[in-house]
Amino acid sequence: MFGDAARDGAAEVLAECWRDGYCVPNPTVYPHLWLWDSCFHAISWAALGDPRAPVELASCLDAQLPHGFVPHMRYAAPSEGRGPLTDRSSFTQPPIYAHAARALAERGLPVAPETLERIERGLDYLWTHRMTAEGLLFIVHPWESGSDDSPRFDDWIGRSNWSRLAFTIFDHQLVDETEFDAEGAAIWSREFVVAPAAINAFAAHAAAELAALTGTLRWRRRADDLAAAIDDVLWDPEQNHWVDLPIIGGGPSSALPTLDGLMPALVTPDPERARLALAQAEDPAGYAAAYGPRFVPAGHPRYQPEQYWRGPAWPQLNYMLYQAALRWDATALADALAAAGRRAALVSGFAEYWNPETGAGLGASPQGWAALAAAYPYDPAVTEPAVAS
Repeated sequence: MFGDAARDGAAEVLAECWRDGYCVPNPTVYPHLWLWDSCFHAISWAALGDPRAPVELASCLDAQLPHGFVPHMRYAAPSEGRGPLTDRSSFTQPPIYAHAARALAERGLPVAPETLERIERGLDYLWTHRMTAEGLLFIVHPWESGSDDSPRFDDWIGRSNWSRLAFTIFDHQLVDETEFDAEGAAIWSREFVVAPAAINAFAAHAAAELAALTGTLRWRRRADDLAAAIDDVLWDPEQNHWVDLPIIGGGPSSALPTLDGLMPALVTPDPERARLALAQAEDPAGYAAAYGPRFVPAGHPRYQPEQYWRGPAWPQLNYMLYQAALRWDATALADALAAAGRRAALVSGFAEYWNPETGAGLGASPQGWAALAAAYPYDPAVTEPAVAS
């Protein structure tokens, strides 16, 4: 259909996951709408030139609350356990929607004015209600980070040996420790508040993308101010990456090396810091692997290449790091990430995440955001592997 395996496979995955107006991440494991998943689905649809791209982007904002808060889930059926609302979550997720809107615009796919207005209200909510005295955005639950079980959160849970059951229990206990406003949005926690490097980078990047789309100076200033705060507060000169800032709870684990610590290369104004951080993504002894960057660097005591958020490669993070490499004209890194993203999607069978050393698929399969393989440039001279069965 499209002349190469990654695009054909991506189209098939998205079609399999498509529902009425959006893709579920996986029809069986993840039957609801997830916020940043749908943003990546929209980007993938756009790469395929499919008019469902703006439909999906609009759908992922349909659950927005009147004051601008964008929930991280819209349920397919009434549900409980993620706050006081029964039709949607009371927590949020990384605001990739502005980048998705720009990706659509660059592909010539129209983004409706009401979608842009929702994006602006969503970002404005974060700047108005989720800003620390240091000028950083904070989250009140690991779900809001996108990287739910990151080793950076180990000091909150009180253990360094990973256990899915322990994290699941902890996650749901944290809901009871969360404070919600009158509309049902999470606003604070008695146990878990942190300003993560990655979500701040994604938010600053979103503000810059919105400024580029609308020409609004306020969003350019907000992007610059947040990028400066990330550098001022979160840069670790000993590790040459950015760390998280604990506000309620936490401890030294917030500075552990993870791929999240490289994401501010998307927005830092400092070329030397960007160079030092991105160099780690090219280091085989660090994050670089044949099937995309490890979430935890090789050789670190907590590196487990097949454990959820303990080391596997993730397609959405590969893609965002690729965007950072493009920003700094790190051509060799961008080419390597693009090749790895396409190759790994095929070898893993378009899995949720995969072993970065072997490409073996992990988690749900197929997963909609693995269709990001279609968003990378295609080189017909490169022989691609077959899709895993």
